[in-house]
Amino acid sequence: MHESQKVTEPSKELLVEIRDRGHTAYYIRPSKLNGIIDEEIEFTYAGKKISLDGGIIRNLGFLLTTEQLAKRIDILIEMEKSGVVFINNPQSVLLARDKFESLMKLNRAGVPVPPTAMVEDPFEVMRLVEKWGEVVIKPVIGSLGLGSVRASDPDIAFRIAKAILSVNQPVYVQKYVKKPDRDIRAFVVGDRLLGSIYRISQGSWKTNVAQGAVVQVFKPSSEIEELSLKATKVLGLDYAGIDIVEDLEGGLKILEVNAAPLWKGFSSATHINPAKYIVEYLIQKIKK
Repeated sequence: MHESQKVTEPSKELLVEIRDRGHTAYYIRPSKLNGIIDEEIEFTYAGKKISLDGGIIRNLGFLLTTEQLAKRIDILIEMEKSGVVFINNPQSVLLARDKFESLMKLNRAGVPVPPTAMVEDPFEVMRLVEKWGEVVIKPVIGSLGLGSVRASDPDIAFRIAKAILSVNQPVYVQKYVKKPDRDIRAFVVGDRLLGSIYRISQGSWKTNVAQGAVVQVFKPSSEIEELSLKATKVLGLDYAGIDIVEDLEGGLKILEVNAAPLWKGFSSATHINPAKYIVEYLIQKIKK
């Protein structure tokens, strides 16, 4: 399931893996999926009744209203109650979509995360810069490193915050973690860490592959494996991409857990196709 007119590459790979195992595969846009209450609850897609054994939720849509998001989540939850097996399940997708709530849950579970705040007051952003020294201001919902800004000047941070607040968005502020010119992407499916890569920045502080970072495979330590598996479990995810930084001031910290990670960079470095393992895991869950 992905809210895009164009079938994305990860979705294509997942569809191929499902069909190669002798099953029927559909590409479904959540906006065209409907729930109808009549004598019983039924589900339709683009006007036709639909029945599924399972599904892989990849994307619910980006610039959604609260009502649109509620409609899509409500239908998926009701489908789940009717027996459809989803990975990741709708509730965990919604949790991981909210960067701040997911970090709070990780923090409560003892998973190390950077100092982070969500505010609606530009003066509070200034105070956080004065307290933490340097911060990264990020979109609340987003990916690929787009829209993330690094700031150490309170006045500049104030202006950035004002711009974000002007479009009715809260300001997500995270203390900048001093690290090598790289971060770590770990990929988990079920109870297994498939592998991990370094994403090495190239002339930028951002380490996203979409921002030009290069990838390098490495053998993860037991600490990285344990941290990745724990973060995935805490958020109730079946599979995830975990972004980890090596804090030069002390230990590993999780920046974000992605419930629908891209894997082009991961696959090119590790020669592992996550789609295979995701589909196998889904089929196992359906059989149970």
